[in-house]
Amino acid sequence: MTDLLRAKGTLEPFQKSAALSLGVELELQLVNTHDYDLAPYADDMLRLMKQHTLPGSVVPEMTSSMIEISTGVCHSSAEVLGQLAQVRDALVKSADKLNIAVVGGGTHPFQQWHERRIYDKPRFRELSELYGYLSKQFTIFGQHVHVGCPDADTALQLLHRMSRYIPHFIALSASSPYVQGQDTAFDSARLNSVFAFPLSGRAPFALTWDEFSEYFDKMTHTGVVKSMKDFYWDIRPKPEFGTIEIRVFDTPLTIERAAALAGYVQSLAAWLMRDQPFVPHEDDYLVYTYNRFQACRFGLDAVYVDPASGEHMALREHILLTMHQINQHAQGLGASSALQLLRTEVNKNQNDARWLRELQGKEQLLAEVIRQAAQKFRGVPA
Repeated sequence: MTDLLRAKGTLEPFQKSAALSLGVELELQLVNTHDYDLAPYADDMLRLMKQHTLPGSVVPEMTSSMIEISTGVCHSSAEVLGQLAQVRDALVKSADKLNIAVVGGGTHPFQQWHERRIYDKPRFRELSELYGYLSKQFTIFGQHVHVGCPDADTALQLLHRMSRYIPHFIALSASSPYVQGQDTAFDSARLNSVFAFPLSGRAPFALTWDEFSEYFDKMTHTGVVKSMKDFYWDIRPKPEFGTIEIRVFDTPLTIERAAALAGYVQSLAAWLMRDQPFVPHEDDYLVYTYNRFQACRFGLDAVYVDPASGEHMALREHILLTMHQINQHAQGLGASSALQLLRTEVNKNQNDARWLRELQGKEQLLAEVIRQAAQKFRGVPA
């Protein structure tokens, strides 16, 4: 066990943030334009991106063929889209100078994990030492959405209410059907890699910050963790930002879909925070893993089990029902167009995973799928 993990950590105070404010992070693929495999160009991209004045940040990720972009604090999905568009356009210009391309999607369809290089940063080297080959297999790409909360107890209550909708987020964002050149039969295979880590899964059931602090103290006392970064939960509190962070989304193929997902999260959070339609219970988690698996495996075709009633229904129907329930909040937040984009896709039973499969069925060449996905990311019409 490394000294990093032996050190006892402290839980940061929960900072104040504007309720329902948004922040979005996207992990993106860097590919060459010869065979469209991953390319280790993170350093070059970071160097070129420093020449642009942009909102948010652009930072390295675990391996050198990845890059992460983030927005600043936003108050609407339209603002998220505006900031992502600025960063996307700068990324495309920088990539063109390097003769590479930037791509969305939760996995690269045919990269080989053993060819990846760990990015030269102390935390990444420490994680590589601890997790071995899992670190290189963590060359997967997700979208994280932060939602501002007025106080710590509200954040925890929102986290556990939001957990019922994890299957929604997975199915709507799923974009990782291929791994190592094979169709996995999953819409989101990316989350199988996340589940390999020992501190993944769901957060402990604590509805007050005092309870959560007690849990955190017990965990740090064991020496297993020292900060919130060591937890890879599907949703985790981020006290330094005053947010909860939802982490199950695959990176979408377009920034428009990424912004729409943020609008959906914000509208759902408004409903859960203001109307408090139900009280979260530990028993909600009895069907959590099953619902999560269904969404990963079958996407919008999944079965959803209501944790309160035990009713089984089509996940797509539960998504549409939820969109109806939160519609008024979406209107108030200026997120109606975001919900409409997603609603149209649900009605067509279409997500990015299906788009990738249909394109591969037509082209029969995963490199061509990536080439067209790169065009899609830069906003070129199909």
